[in-house]
Order: sequence, then structure tokens, then C-alpha cells
Amino acid sequence: MSEKPEYSKGLAGVIANESCLSDVMGQEGILRYLGYNIQDLVEKCSFEEVLYLLHRRKLPTQSQLETFTKALRAHRHLPQGVIDFIQSAPKDAAPMDVLRTGVSMLGLYDTRGEDQNREINEDRAIAICATTPLIVAHFHRARQGLDLMPVRDDLSEAGHFLYLINGAAPGAEATRTLDAAYILHADHGMNASTFSARVTVATLSDMYSAITSAIGTLKGPLHGGANEGVIHMLQEIGSLDKVDAYVEDCLAKKKKIMGIGHRVYRVLDPRAPYLRKMAAKLTEELGESKWLDMSERIAELMRERKGLNANVDFYSATVYYSLGIPTDLFTPIFAISRAAGWTAQVLEQLDDNRLYRPLTLYTGPTEDQPITPIAERG
Repeated sequence: MSEKPEYSKGLAGVIANESCLSDVMGQEGILRYLGYNIQDLVEKCSFEEVLYLLHRRKLPTQSQLETFTKALRAHRHLPQGVIDFIQSAPKDAAPMDVLRTGVSMLGLYDTRGEDQNREINEDRAIAICATTPLIVAHFHRARQGLDLMPVRDDLSEAGHFLYLINGAAPGAEATRTLDAAYILHADHGMNASTFSARVTVATLSDMYSAITSAIGTLKGPLHGGANEGVIHMLQEIGSLDKVDAYVEDCLAKKKKIMGIGHRVYRVLDPRAPYLRKMAAKLTEELGESKWLDMSERIAELMRERKGLNANVDFYSATVYYSLGIPTDLFTPIFAISRAAGWTAQVLEQLDDNRLYRPLTLYTGPTEDQPITPIAERG
């Protein structure tokens, strides 16, 4: 009898592929995109530069960035059929559901059909990154009965999204804050949604199907939906003086505290400190420290009691909330930024493709079972 392969529930610790895109060093608390430390990228680069880095595997020159940005902005349009869908969608629909369906619909209007040429797929990747913000922002306006804002080609990706949802060009600080959040969320190794995208395209499906799979995966509260859960948790607690009792109750009932701990990082999530710094700055500007104070106390208690640190979701929720972004747009914003990584990962998968076909540890009966006549079955 052949020896059964080792079983790892949830594929924990299993290496499924090679990638040069992001290096997630969980034990050290380090994240790099193609060798560049995430902290350096946030401090010294724009999201557009990071998007170019992930797609082209090098940082752009000034002229390369200008050409890339021009191409990105040229794709800031949606087919009329997608706009009609957005405007007709139920006003109480979940934005992630609208985004998932909208991205899937984009594939219907790609006249290049099943052509998987690398250059064509690069163009599709840019188009998806340019249009995901439009789908989210247009639906947000439509559900309020507001006119859709005309797209502009003079704003950055972060600035343009804030303009589309708010109806006015944002300030430099708000733009830079969202730009930094985009960079921090752009890619993160073989996370669940990235895995979904790569598995889908590995069948030689298509870019739109792969990103639709990723969006559906990101929606879950154990993945992208966690940042929405943080704000709901803070709202449930209500005030700083109730934090300790809430945490103690959760620990006693073994209830998960959103935004605390990480599947990979065993030390502090390297993205969290920068988001915490942004949250503190926004809190100071707004003169409302309640949410950050509560967050800090929760983080302190969880470090002391369980040795767990805050993750990227914990502070990104406060950042988005402080920017006035509705809570149910938190996960779609995650999807907008992660589309950079998803599309880059799909391109990489297709460069050296292999169909994913893991095994299952069968736990059912091991002998042939007799079939009882249907009339005699209990």
C-alpha cells in the first residue's frame, strides 16, 4: 500500500507555487514587493508606481510612469450595460456583490474573446484595476439616488475614487492617506483570494473569471470582510470604559476579536504601524479620539492576555471611518487595492502555468457499501 501524503488542514504551510511578487516573512514581520520593503514603498512611492512594479516587475522611470498612468486613466470608463446594471441593482445590495457581478460583466464586453496573449492580458489587467473603483463608486452614488460623477483624467487613483464617491475633489492629505492604504493592501502572498484567482486562471479560464473568483473570496469575514467587522465591534462596545469587559467576555466565550492576530504573522503585522500612524493623524485632525482610544485599549489587552498583535484590518477600519467612507465600502476598497496584486498574480500564473490539483484526505467508508432497496431504507 502506498504511503499517504502528509495532510495539512487549510493547506497551512503548504507551498503551492513560486512567485517573485510579494515576500511575506511572518516570523520576522516583514513584507516586501519584489524585494522592496513595504515601509519604503509607502514613504517613497505612489500607488501607481507600485501597480507598475507588480505588473512589470520593476519600478518605473518617470517617462514609463507617465505612459502607464495615461493607459490606466484611458480605461476609466464602463460599458453602458454595466452602468445600467449598477443603476438597476437593488439599493440595499451589498457593494461587494455589485462589484463581483460588475467585474464578471466586463468580460462580456471584451471583444478580444479567448485570446490569452500576454500583451492583451496586461491590458485587461490595467483595465480591471481602472474600472473596479468606478463600479464601487458609481453604485454608492446610485443607491443614494445621486447622479454618477463624470470620470476625470487629472486625478490619481486614490484621489479619483474619493472624488467619485463624494462628488468633489479631495484634499491632498486625504488622497495621500488612501493612496498609502492602497499600497499596503496591494499584494500579500498566497492569501485566500489570490489563491482563488490563480486556481481559476490555471484552468486557462480568463482574467475576468479569475478576478471575479478573488472578489467572491475576499468578501468573507475571515478575509477582507474583517475590516468592516472591526468598526461594527467598536460600535457595539460603544465607549472606552466598556472595552475591558467586552474583551474579557470574548475571551471567556472564545469569541474572535476582529482585527487581532494573523494567519501568517507571528509578530506585528508590518502594515499595521503605518495605518495606526495615519489613524492617529486623522483622529487628531477630527478632534475625535474615541475610536482610536478604544482600538488601542483592545490591542493592549490582546497583547497582554493572548500575545496577539493588531493586523492590517484593525487600523485600516479606523482610517477609512475617519475619512468618512461608509462601512460597507471598506471591503470593496480592499478589493480595489488588491486588484493590483490579483492581476499581477494572474499574469505570473499564466507565464508558467500548471493546473492546481491537490489531494483530499478521504474520511468516509473504506469498503464497498451494500445498496439497500429504496423501499427498505430507513
